[in-house]
Amino acid sequence: MDDDSNSNKIRMNHSRKGEHLKISIDRDVQFKNITTGFENYSFVHQALPDLDLEKGLAMGVGSQRASIDNRNVENTYRVRSVAPDILLFANLGAVQLNYGYGLKECRRAVDMIDADGLILHLNPLQEALQVGGNSNFTGLLEKIGAVCDGIGVPVVIKEVGCGISEDVALMLSGINISAIDVAGSGGTSWSEIEKYRMGEIVMQNVAESFNGWGIPTSESITVVHCVVPNLPLIASGGIRTGVDAAKAIALGADAVGIAMPLFRAATRSFKSVVRFIEEIEVGLKIAMFCIGAGDIRYKQIEIDSASDYSIKTFKNFATRTHLLLLEAFS
Repeated sequence: MDDDSNSNKIRMNHSRKGEHLKISIDRDVQFKNITTGFENYSFVHQALPDLDLEKGLAMGVGSQRASIDNRNVENTYRVRSVAPDILLFANLGAVQLNYGYGLKECRRAVDMIDADGLILHLNPLQEALQVGGNSNFTGLLEKIGAVCDGIGVPVVIKEVGCGISEDVALMLSGINISAIDVAGSGGTSWSEIEKYRMGEIVMQNVAESFNGWGIPTSESITVVHCVVPNLPLIASGGIRTGVDAAKAIALGADAVGIAMPLFRAATRSFKSVVRFIEEIEVGLKIAMFCIGAGDIRYKQIEIDSASDYSIKTFKNFATRTHLLLLEAFS
């Protein structure tokens, strides 16, 4: 690639990220015809709870592709100095493994921010709709497996709003990944975000037709946990309250991830971010308290004859689930 082409690529990547962030603030980019499914579940209240809860936070940065292509923006990803003890994940699009990236670039992303692990995100719909998107996903599983085997840190595979299916979870379980983040439908819709970036009416209409696409977060959690019950599972995609987090964990997740609400809070003030995190933590704790939950090693879900899901009890809830993953945009 010549210098002019490389410079144009860097400018396009930088511009795209800025557009994504501005659209997320200025526009309604929630899914229009699909929800997380959490509204179909309810807890059975326990009047005599017995709890002692802990808390903990982790963070995943946004896609580091821009910093791999342009070292001048590396500092914008470095948060370790202000969060020395947090569990921190680097982040790259898995599809870049078909576009010249390999183990070297993945290691660089991890080393760049002194990360504890790497997220490789899967975003086929976004890439297919995106102007200049990278849509060659052929043979990607084997390349992801090679990164997992060689990088020396845990690798999390994450969708970006369309969910992980049963079949994909089973395929991923055959390689050396450390966790799956379902990132299901019902929260932020990347087809909506890309729609607002498009200047051409045909592609705007095509993008809008996908605003109900994907697997709802609650369904994705359930099927992935069912087929790979021993693989750590992160639930993201439309988690907006502590009660949402509690339902996600009751359905099988080990942690929850939140992006859009924290991003919008960050545009207001640091205090707004802290306040939102406190709201999630307090809401989660109260939900746990009111159902008598202390750890997640035991879960039970009852479904009544009306197909209204009632999460009856999950004892021993907090020991493994004191991780709130703060996810940046992919």
